[in-house]
Amino acid sequence: MEIFQCIAEERIRAAYEEGQFTNLPGMGRPLELEDDSMIPPENRMAWKILKNAGMCPPELELEKQAHSLAEMISHCTDEHERLQQIKKLQCLVTRMNMGRTRPVCLEADADYYRKIVERVRLESSSRTSDPR
Repeated sequence: MEIFQCIAEERIRAAYEEGQFTNLPGMGRPLELEDDSMIPPENRMAWKILKNAGMCPPELELEKQAHSLAEMISHCTDEHERLQQIKKLQCLVTRMNMGRTRPVCLEADADYYRKIVERVRLESSSRTSDPR
């Protein structure tokens, strides 16, 4: 292993002396380091490759769908459509919970969740009472 390190050091030194490291893009700026401490060391390279390829883990894709669906629900004006979207969101959250050790908490952003709940009116409350 030491031979490869010596060869690499020699080539780096030669490139530096030839000036190949001058005028590189990003020169003089700090490196953009990513926090990958939550990813197991044996999976970091695979995650990096997938991320650079524009791929998203299935868990994050489902979470993105849930947040966009919740946003759509908050802007929905039709009561029937809103209830249909809420059912979709419930199914999506159930799917997300099946693959996790702890349940999904869309209420993490309390203001956002409160706004959604305020906009959702129960279908029965919009009707007049049936005097049967």
